[in-house]
Amino acid sequence: MADETMETIATLLRSSIESTEDPEINYKLRTALQLLDVVETREARAIDLLADEEFDDDLRGRLEDLGYLE
Repeated sequence: MADETMETIATLLRSSIESTEDPEINYKLRTALQLLDVVETREARAIDLLADEEFDDDLRGRLEDLGYLE
């Protein structure tokens, strides 16, 4: 679900970038898109690190419920 949300945000930002002619707003939207990319990268790294860890069943279940583990 988080992936879908981030992709929706990225799509909205790209669409807004294309539809604005104001350089200042364009800059802010591009910056927001870059920051979103940073968040996606950090989330992917965290998920990879968590996937390699050993957790008790209760904690693993809670992390799966939150979407951190598959």
